[in-house]
Order: sequence, then structure tokens, then C-alpha cells
Amino acid sequence: MKKLIVTALAAVFAVSSLPLTAQDAQKEIERYRQLLADGNPAELLEMRGEALWKQKRGPKNATMEACDLGLGAGKVAGVNAVLPRYFADVDRVMDLESRIVHCEITLQGFTMAELTKRPHSLAQSERQTDHEALTAYVVGQSRGAKVNVPQTHVKEQESFLRGEKMFFFKGGPYDFACATCHGVDGQRIRLQDLPNFQKADNAQRAFTTWPAYRVSQGAMRTMQWRLLDCFRQQRLPELEFLSPASIDLITYMGVKGKNGVMDAPAIKR
Repeated sequence: MKKLIVTALAAVFAVSSLPLTAQDAQKEIERYRQLLADGNPAELLEMRGEALWKQKRGPKNATMEACDLGLGAGKVAGVNAVLPRYFADVDRVMDLESRIVHCEITLQGFTMAELTKRPHSLAQSERQTDHEALTAYVVGQSRGAKVNVPQTHVKEQESFLRGEKMFFFKGGPYDFACATCHGVDGQRIRLQDLPNFQKADNAQRAFTTWPAYRVSQGAMRTMQWRLLDCFRQQRLPELEFLSPASIDLITYMGVKGKNGVMDAPAIKR
């Protein structure tokens, strides 16, 4: 694995000193991703997540195998392609990560404070969290499934509309919105193309490739983390983990990505 990553990085660095157009640079990044695609380190985290899913844990000494993620108790195949969605047992819309936490509380007896204290690993050398492992496992079970985030319940529709409003809302010291980066064509950060969510193919590609393993960080990052980092880059107040705002944004992104084919955990720079 290390040899593969080094080879891929060398391929990118070999051309980094040459004068490149933006199109050339993007082609090299795509080549870099292809070199890594067959050895995604997130696969190891998926394996750990599967073991955790089936392990008896918590005060109730129970597994997560009875967890209902939206397609019925114990079913994990394809669920990430139809989330966020409305759950009648809690009378609200939940994304994958909030539903996983809900099941850990109700089935295994953990507390919300325990599970949300630090859900994301902080450094490359640090072991990834149980939350990241569980998320990686469930997400991996949806590879090949078509995105179809439901909009049948009124609360699902309201979640989408709130997410859309937040997507275009400008704020912070630089008057940024999500749409500043992801609402027009031709935007990039460094060598990274920024998908325009107003175009179906862009929205599909973006939604279906998160969560993702970030080579630059040596860790798999969840969708909740991705939004948290976007808020940081916009210099907005920190987005609370599992907050309604985060779920509404993910709902908006998922609806815009309808019919995309899930390919996560993917691999990013």
C-alpha cells in the first residue's frame, strides 16, 4: 500500500514542475486517483467497521445488527443511497451518521455525550474512531446503488428547502456561501475542481464519492466531517456534529445527486 501511494505521488510530482494548464493538471490528478483506486486504505477501516457492527458492545452488551437504517432492521445494503430520510420512530429526518449514533444509543446503551465527544480522528498518526469505522462499513455496502434520497414526507421536503436556503446563504467575514464554490462552473481550490451542484452530473459525482479517504490526511473522512471543514474554510461558526443544519445540507446535496451511483468510500487527494 505504501509503495502504491508513493508511486502515485511520484507520478503527480513528476509533472508538477512543468508548466501546466488547468486542464492538464486535472488530468494528472485523475491519473493519480486511478493509480490509488485499487488500493484504497478505507477498505481496512470498512473491515474494522464490520467487526464493530457485529460486536456486542456498550452497557446493553448488544450488536448493531438490529439497527434500522431506513430499509428495515438489520439491512445495510444500499441504505446510504437513500439517506437522509424521515424516521417515524424519532419523527425527524436523519442522515446516516445520526442514525448510526441513534442505534448505538437505543440498542447498545451508549450516551449521546459519549458518542459525540470526538467522533472524528484528529491526526494522521491517530487511530480512526469507532464512528468513522462504522460509517465506512455501512457506506461501503451501498457501492453500485443509485441515489434516491426520498422527498415524499413533508419533513423531508422541508429539510431539502432549508438545506437549499443554507447552500445559497452568504455569511462570515468573507461573505461566502456554499454556492460561492459549488454554484458556478470553473471554480477550483489549488488543483482541485469544485463541482457545480446546479448540474446533475457534478452533484452526482460529488455526493456519491463521500465519505472518502483523504491521502493528504491519511484518514477516511465522513460526510459530516466534510461539511464541518467547509464551514471552517468559509470562516463560519463551527457546524455542530449531527446538527439539523448539517442534515438539511446533506439532504439538499443528496436530492441534487439523484440517480448517481454510489462509489464510496472513494479516495481523494
